[in-house]
Amino acid sequence: MPLFPTRPLRIQPYFGHRSRSRLILSARALRAGDAQFEEQSRLAAIGTMLGQFISHEVEGVPVTLHVDGADGPLLKRRQVSDSEGFVHFDIALEPEWDLPEHPVWETARLEWDTPDGPQQVDAHVLAPGADGRLAVISDIDDTIIETGITGGLRSVAKNWDRVFARMPGQRDVVPGAETFYGELGGARPATGRKCAKEQQPATKRPFFYVSSSPWNLFSYLVAFQRMRDMPLGPIKLRDWGLNRQTFGKSSHGNHKTDAIADIMAMYPDMKFAMIGDDTQGDLPAFANAVERFPDQVAAVFLRTVSAEVFSPEEEAGIATIRDAGIPLWMGEDYATGLEFLRANGFTPKGETQQIVKTVDRVENPVAEEPASEG
Repeated sequence: MPLFPTRPLRIQPYFGHRSRSRLILSARALRAGDAQFEEQSRLAAIGTMLGQFISHEVEGVPVTLHVDGADGPLLKRRQVSDSEGFVHFDIALEPEWDLPEHPVWETARLEWDTPDGPQQVDAHVLAPGADGRLAVISDIDDTIIETGITGGLRSVAKNWDRVFARMPGQRDVVPGAETFYGELGGARPATGRKCAKEQQPATKRPFFYVSSSPWNLFSYLVAFQRMRDMPLGPIKLRDWGLNRQTFGKSSHGNHKTDAIADIMAMYPDMKFAMIGDDTQGDLPAFANAVERFPDQVAAVFLRTVSAEVFSPEEEAGIATIRDAGIPLWMGEDYATGLEFLRANGFTPKGETQQIVKTVDRVENPVAEEPASEG
């Protein structure tokens, strides 16, 4: 019997993205109310957060994706939700769709039926612009939002209040992240060519987020990013359980390795700046990307937040990145990186060369310090 049989069936869309030849969009069929993330008491916040996890996923729901352009329908596809409630659209675009001049959020529509009649919700798809060749792949936990989790169930228990009992507006942003990401992204309004509606202004450089957090926290994380005026982008999350497979460093790295590879393979003409930290498998994942896509990695930024010594796998990852000639910066905050971004006049023209120069100048002074050598 469903846990919440009286709650209406809704479809939770996640941020999608497309290239000229492929469109990816996922959603989830749930019996759960829309979360409200305004500031609350501790007890109310815990209740809200538990509600994000105690949801009823619905299998077997037919969901239809519509994409309309200014001149009429462009695309229609139908999928049925799986045992976890997920609906995944991975569509070859034939003939190919042109990319807009600048990155934009294009608006699609998801439709499904309920006993109360047909329902629909907007879904948003990021289309990178034809005017740029640099994108950003970023971690979330301890890269833009402070969690204090450095691995293991003991760490999660220790930081229960921070992780489960605070609303997005009560969470701490990593110092300097708002300014650093703002300058790197460069927000600007833009108008899409393909779709009649648009969600919000896109940044000059497209952002992709790869996180080990569960899909249940999608709305929470987006709310945090909006409140902090962080660049929005597709978020690659994962299924989650209270076990070592979820919290171990290797599991974080495996998920991120696969997600990063999928993104880079989809955009072979783009270079990527990678931003992460040393707590959840980012180094091995970034090193794998360097090995598989050496011509597509522009630079690696790594925030050092853990007191733990780098593992042999992480040390090997550092060596892989440096041996490939990829600029690698490791530091405790974004202040130094921001200083060099400004000093180098980081602009959209020549953007890849600028970020390489930026990180190279940051790397050399820091490289002599023990912390930056791992």
